[in-house]
Amino acid sequence: MNRKLRMGMVGGGNDAFIGAVHRIAAFMDGKIELVCGAFSVNQEISIQSGRDLFVADDRVYPDYQTMIEKEALLPEGERMDFLTIVTPNFLHYDPAKLALEAGFDVVVEKPITVSLEEAKSLQEIVERTGRTLCLTHTYSGYPMVKQAKAMVAAGHFGKIRKVVVEYPQGWLSRLTEREGNAGAAWRTDPKRSGKSLAMGDIGVHAAHLAEYVTGLRIQEVCADLTSFVEGRVLDDDGNVLLRFNDGAKGVLMASQICAGEENAVRIRIYGEKGGLEWANEDPNNLIVKMLDIPRQIYRTGNNYADPYTLSSFATHNTRIPAGHPEGLLESFGNIYRNFALTVSAKNEGKTPTPEQLDFPTVADGVRGMAFIDTVVKSNESNEKWTKFVV
Repeated sequence: MNRKLRMGMVGGGNDAFIGAVHRIAAFMDGKIELVCGAFSVNQEISIQSGRDLFVADDRVYPDYQTMIEKEALLPEGERMDFLTIVTPNFLHYDPAKLALEAGFDVVVEKPITVSLEEAKSLQEIVERTGRTLCLTHTYSGYPMVKQAKAMVAAGHFGKIRKVVVEYPQGWLSRLTEREGNAGAAWRTDPKRSGKSLAMGDIGVHAAHLAEYVTGLRIQEVCADLTSFVEGRVLDDDGNVLLRFNDGAKGVLMASQICAGEENAVRIRIYGEKGGLEWANEDPNNLIVKMLDIPRQIYRTGNNYADPYTLSSFATHNTRIPAGHPEGLLESFGNIYRNFALTVSAKNEGKTPTPEQLDFPTVADGVRGMAFIDTVVKSNESNEKWTKFVV
């Protein structure tokens, strides 16, 4: 398909943060263009956002229902190819459902929905329609995270025994939702964000990262959730013990009241022969720690000699020469690029490569919602362990 994919967007207007991040990521490789949108429930903001983004006035729609309906009626050479959804959680399911059933592919922010039932419904629709859904679990897009996954899969560390993953933030250490912070307001509202704040907003990222890198699946959890800030309805801190298949054990911490922290995502994995460590605040480095030899540091973009050659998944997602930092936007861009390559290949009747297919899907969204459900259930239970049910 010798053209750019045409993107529509729900949310992400001038009054929002994450929409601009998605657009930068989507445009990074020149494979996607923005052609339409319903950018805000405030029509003035939506229209001005469209003009600022050079979207024609007649393709800035009053709502996502109208956009999906009108775009589906346009000729194939004009209508959008896929819809990106960058709204609060409670507005993920319906536009995704409508878009998929109208024949459009979908990119959606995490968590995929506000309930496990909605996530399962989207999975059924994806399977029935054959459309492609991409979920933006951003941290899986980093080259060194992909290198870590490849090394674990190759048995470099032996059988995995221990997984420690953490995501501390400090931005909700105060009752920010009552101080005019719109992002805090909807995230702390169970009607708009779901049944958990810390686990739904960032804990689900940590859980996905643990499963993505190890290839293991969480089977049981023992959780303790707390709302430390007085007046806050949902949890803002969580500590979870994990049991994986194949016998591995783990610890997950996600907290938004760690005063002074920014986005300090970190994962450590230990097997029989050694372990690894990766941190979001130093993403170009993958620290490898083996028994009886000095620790090693693998760096993004380096062409190491055998047996230290970087995996094809790491190199496929590396954009610039060694020594230059690659960060969140590039990681986001990798997810969009792999999604675009997959959609284009399918549209041409080709089979996407494993590297192109390496992005989070609706199945990851279902597991994410199951994780949130299970953690909340465990926190409310007097039993030590709660089975993870998808």
